[in-house]
Amino acid sequence: MSDLSRPIWPAYPLSVFVAGLGHCYLGQWKRGAIWFACYGLALAFLSARSLSGALGFGEPFFVTALQFESVGYTDVAVPLAVLLVCLLDVYLVGLAKRTASFEGGPNGPRSNGS
Repeated sequence: MSDLSRPIWPAYPLSVFVAGLGHCYLGQWKRGAIWFACYGLALAFLSARSLSGALGFGEPFFVTALQFESVGYTDVAVPLAVLLVCLLDVYLVGLAKRTASFEGGPNGPRSNGS
């Protein structure tokens, strides 16, 4: 399926599930890799503080990692903000692709029929 005949809407849920996957669907591989790396870094560095208490020798990792008392506001807010900005970027890339396909279609510029 060519880029112009493929629908744009699946890029939005893909981007919600994994940051950067919607960009890859739209053909923006480098941009998708950068968003995935930014989201991974936000999860790794900001969640490391909450997970550092879970790496103790007393209890298994998965039991202590799921305790909500150790999760702070910034541990959730910053990765969520990166994901929301990524979703906005997917929307803007999709909008630019849609606008470009309407203006430069096979028959030239399209009119609204009036």
